Amino acid sequence: MRVDLHQVRRRLEGDEQRLSRYAARTSTSRGRARPEAPSPVRTDYQRDRDRILHTKAFRRLKHKTQVFIAPAQDHFVTRLTHTLEVAQVARTITRALNLNEDLAEAAALGHDIGHGPFGHAGEEALAACLPEGFRHNYQSVRVLDKLEGNGQGLNLTFEVLDAIGKSSKTRDDIFAEGWGVPETLEGQVVKTADAIAYVNHDIIDAIRAGLITEEDLPHTAKNDLGRSHSERLNTMICDIVEASWAATGAGENPVIQFSPRVHAAANELREFMFRRVYLYDSTLAEAERGKTIVTFLFRHFVAHPEGISTDYSLPDDPVERRAADYVSGMTDLFAIRVAKELGCEQAVGWRGHSSG
Repeated sequence: MRVDLHQVRRRLEGDEQRLSRYAARTSTSRGRARPEAPSPVRTDYQRDRDRILHTKAFRRLKHKTQVFIAPAQDHFVTRLTHTLEVAQVARTITRALNLNEDLAEAAALGHDIGHGPFGHAGEEALAACLPEGFRHNYQSVRVLDKLEGNGQGLNLTFEVLDAIGKSSKTRDDIFAEGWGVPETLEGQVVKTADAIAYVNHDIIDAIRAGLITEEDLPHTAKNDLGRSHSERLNTMICDIVEASWAATGAGENPVIQFSPRVHAAANELREFMFRRVYLYDSTLAEAERGKTIVTFLFRHFVAHPEGISTDYSLPDDPVERRAADYVSGMTDLFAIRVAKELGCEQAVGWRGHSSG
């Protein structure tokens, strides 16, 4: 018996109608820049998720820095494992709040895809090189909307690109607006899930690297969030579901939020990580070395544009933009290798973080 695949599509859209009245839906999406016929067996957000997963840029995340640059040990978090943890946290929260899990997953998988080599150090170096600056969240949108797909982009939905472009935060608060508030609650979930994931897994890496111990964590964080990785994650996720319950149907202005107690403890823990890990002397020393390599590579390829791969840039763009796209697409190890071949002293003898 022949199956009508469009029945699958209708069932999936019917499932979306049972979500919270505040959830994003395919039927109310602002759509794609270029209209496409719908998939018979996937919603538009599921299709976006799959397109992101199959990109070359997504694969390269496995060799990009989270905190510790080019680590020599196996168990440090990479940008890829961070991304998968963000997706897991975002899916748990959206499912619990009866929001659109597919939209949250797609945005989570794409939110860091524009990160360059050496994490935020590489980002700062490129921002200093480019006249218009450089932000990894905007670069993530650029990669997905312009550079992937042989220079045609992936033609993702507005809601996914909006959530990715506004996923970054500033240091002052875990809910800081930063580069904008996502238009969907699912996008707000991803923005918060990012912080929940990195604060917790970076603690494990920092302990592994010998920078801190579990006992060094703030007293309030241990009391209000928990005394282990799993306890802290569980507390923060459960609290955000409970505090954001208005998103499932009650209240006129739903927002993703923590309770005041957990919000304060999460901010204190995040600030502790900035002071003791992200801005620690040895971490900063590695970061400076990474920034030097990125700056060296950018200047080299501006002077020698014939070396820029057409897989990572658009041929009609200004040479500075092409160089930034190419260098930002590099993994840590590839950037080190290329810089070493080109004579960059900072790349010679790099061993990576070997603790743990």
